[in-house]
Amino acid sequence: MVEKKVVIIGGGVAGAILAKTIQHQANVTLIDPKEYFEIPWASLRGLVEPSFAERTVINHREYFKKGDLVVSTAVNITETEVFTEDGNQISYDYLVIATGHTEPIPKTRGERLDQYKGENAKIKSANSILIVGGGPTGVELAAEIAVDFPDKKVTIVHKGSRLLEYIGPKASRKTLKWLKSKKVDVKLEQSVDLNSFTEENRTYQTSNGETIEAIIHFLCIGKPLGSAWLRETLLKDDLDADGRIKVDEHLRVKGRSNIFAIGDITDVKEIKQGVYAQGHAQLVAKNLKLLIEGAGKERKLGTYKAQPPISIVSLGRKHGVAQFPFMTVIGRFPGMIKSGDLFVGKTRKELGLEPNLKKS
Repeated sequence: MVEKKVVIIGGGVAGAILAKTIQHQANVTLIDPKEYFEIPWASLRGLVEPSFAERTVINHREYFKKGDLVVSTAVNITETEVFTEDGNQISYDYLVIATGHTEPIPKTRGERLDQYKGENAKIKSANSILIVGGGPTGVELAAEIAVDFPDKKVTIVHKGSRLLEYIGPKASRKTLKWLKSKKVDVKLEQSVDLNSFTEENRTYQTSNGETIEAIIHFLCIGKPLGSAWLRETLLKDDLDADGRIKVDEHLRVKGRSNIFAIGDITDVKEIKQGVYAQGHAQLVAKNLKLLIEGAGKERKLGTYKAQPPISIVSLGRKHGVAQFPFMTVIGRFPGMIKSGDLFVGKTRKELGLEPNLKKS
């Protein structure tokens, strides 16, 4: 029997887990603009400890050993084919879009690890650091720096009225109190004109007219969705106003029988987090297996339910803030869940890899 062709566009959390899971059930092609998968919720630790990134930046070929890997960017799709920037034309029986968010990062693992070393050197040499954005990325980065380099002056500027606006206000208040205890200066309801930076004074101007001294800055605001390219394809009418792909309860693109979407790119009404993207991938892996088996299995397709707002934000190496459906906790308990290893060992095991790298 001829193997069904499954094409996965995007090698982030959802795409990587799916590729690993179904590589022996179909003729799988993974399309990604970089040669590696990176554990996104652990990336900030790599800025303060570059050796940590050795475990979090994983070549696709380490876990995806059977299918085809195309290191390029998808630029168009038809009912039966995907076209890539480098001229590939890849046919499919089933297509899964997992393009998440876009960000300009290096193509190879070695270049990415070098980037972490370079950013770490900047942090070490700077006595004052500005972080623009008070969402989970900005908060976690500020906490990582404050814990590992307590002598550095860290300032967060956030345009919102509270930190971590995607979860409840109690978590925001507890987080603000913790950051202040670490001498992090938090300025809310302000923005920063990054063009106002002057080499002579090493200062930035805020929208409130304040002056912030900082040697370097990190921009920690939302990354754009990886769906802009779809606006010129047959799925142009399947995007909502925010650019997310509209999916049904099976995570298929609405109205389509053989095109799925998973991860942050979907319009599923839940917090966009890696753990939920993994859930999307596992469900679609099961559904693809059923469809490939055929023989009336379609009525057995699994359905996905949006998950309740649960979030754990690490605060350095030992503490964290966690929002569960009925409570908010800060301190060592959520820190024990996430902050020590940042789920890196667990994620590596899910990809079939050793949780720790062997010493050579």
